[in-house]
Amino acid sequence: MDFVSDALFDGRRLRALTVVDAFTREALAIEVDQGIKGEQVAAVVGRLALLRGAPCAIQVDNGPEFVSKALDRWAYENGVTLDFSRPGKPTDNALVESFNGRLRDECLNANWFLSLADARSKIETWRRHYNESRPHTALGWRTPQEFALAAALRAAK
Repeated sequence: MDFVSDALFDGRRLRALTVVDAFTREALAIEVDQGIKGEQVAAVVGRLALLRGAPCAIQVDNGPEFVSKALDRWAYENGVTLDFSRPGKPTDNALVESFNGRLRDECLNANWFLSLADARSKIETWRRHYNESRPHTALGWRTPQEFALAAALRAAK
């Protein structure tokens, strides 16, 4: 998980929490708001855990939202290790940093957001395209969705 910042057309701040599955490369969620606190981060990972099961670990940086009591409690109650990167070392979480670069280049820099609702809609559309229509070399030229489905079928056998 990590954060990306941007702005609406009128200069109001916009933040996006990005959650990426390290195995399937799926963008599991991009939560967009003007400010995101630890409670919201815990709520997002809680919703994802209900859908997909809780992960063993989540790689995060040392931002205040990730060191919050709310996320720490959620992680403890769900048996999830919060794996903090070293301060000043974004390469410790290179997968999400690379994803955030693509999000910025292909979506945030390419769109003009008129409102928070407009930003949420455009970013969600991009997230779905990223997961469903875009092949990745690291996944054998399959989309993250195709790769995840194939992995689930293999695991079921």
